[in-house]
Amino acid sequence: MELTRAEITHTYEVNVIGVMQAIQACLPQLGKSSHVVNISSMGGFQGTMKFPGLSAYSPSKAALVSLTELLAEEYKDSGICFNCLCLGAVQTEMLEAAFPGYVAPHSANEMAAYISDFALTAHRFMNGKIIPVSLSTP
Repeated sequence: MELTRAEITHTYEVNVIGVMQAIQACLPQLGKSSHVVNISSMGGFQGTMKFPGLSAYSPSKAALVSLTELLAEEYKDSGICFNCLCLGAVQTEMLEAAFPGYVAPHSANEMAAYISDFALTAHRFMNGKIIPVSLSTP
């Protein structure tokens, strides 16, 4: 109830509208076998545990999940693939602020390596998929 309209709007501008605009800017340069990987959160993945204090963040990440599915459908004949990784706990400043004292099972560098590999290879096997990437709760 304490969130302001400006805070909610900012969250959606960063997590949804900014991603949409980046994709719009890149699409003319993308060709067959290009792969767009959106980064969501387990908080935006249906059926997962939700945490207090994330009532703007998690729904914005859910919107990114839906956007990914829609873009995969809209561009399925172009050869461009769209997939989304819903990340769980990664040792970042955001996680430390949200869950003080919690130690995540993966470092930011480990997750970056996973995302890089996924971006380079997964489009050969999937399109329009929402992939949970998590070993723990949070």
